[in-house]
Amino acid sequence: MRRFAPIAAALVTLAVAAASWVMDGNAPVVEDSRPVTSDRPSTPAAKQTSTTSRNANRGGFDFYVLSLSWSPTYCDSEAGRDNRVQCGTGKRFGWVVHGLWPQNEHGYPQDCDSTQGSRVPDSIARGIMDIMPGLGLIGHQWRKHGSCSGLSMEDYFALVRKAHDKILVPPQFSSVRQPLQTSPTALEQAFIRSNRGLTASAVAITCDSQGVDEVRICLDTSLNFRTCREVDQRSCERSDLIIPPQP
Repeated sequence: MRRFAPIAAALVTLAVAAASWVMDGNAPVVEDSRPVTSDRPSTPAAKQTSTTSRNANRGGFDFYVLSLSWSPTYCDSEAGRDNRVQCGTGKRFGWVVHGLWPQNEHGYPQDCDSTQGSRVPDSIARGIMDIMPGLGLIGHQWRKHGSCSGLSMEDYFALVRKAHDKILVPPQFSSVRQPLQTSPTALEQAFIRSNRGLTASAVAITCDSQGVDEVRICLDTSLNFRTCREVDQRSCERSDLIIPPQP
């Protein structure tokens, strides 16, 4: 039995070394990835596969994506039911700004280093809550996307306001009091008709299992409409959509 003692000791030594190697963080890591533009889980019809770059250089991107979210769809979700700021009693939000996202032709930067810090002061946040309801949403959008714009917080949220005000929501979709049945194509065409210069290759409609989720519009850094093939290709592929009514 003694002749096996050196072998057993060697095996124990190897096991300890392997455990230490893993705990030190030297083991191979599978890189995480997420959809190209969505901050929420994508539906199969809107699934996107490009990976993103973390801690990219501030201002290093190709264009913006303005994401307008239909608030009643979000408020019908599990997450929305707990959001009293956007979805509580008496809240009648329609199209709200989900974000203004720096985007590349393939993928996008996120979570960039910024000398501005991570907390958005109340003086800035309160001034945009009418179109971007929720301090949590505002702070998250700054940290994840605004930090990559190369702008100060004040200038970034001023640009969010300017981008929002540029878009004319089609009258038939601006205020919905009863469930409205439409299609991604009809909604997209209505936005195109209402916004001169907007083309089908510069806008995408996303959806959840049944209803409209967001309208995503691509803008250059001067806020002119521009094509965005990767974003456009990820439009909802349903033949019909429900737009839930505002409360």
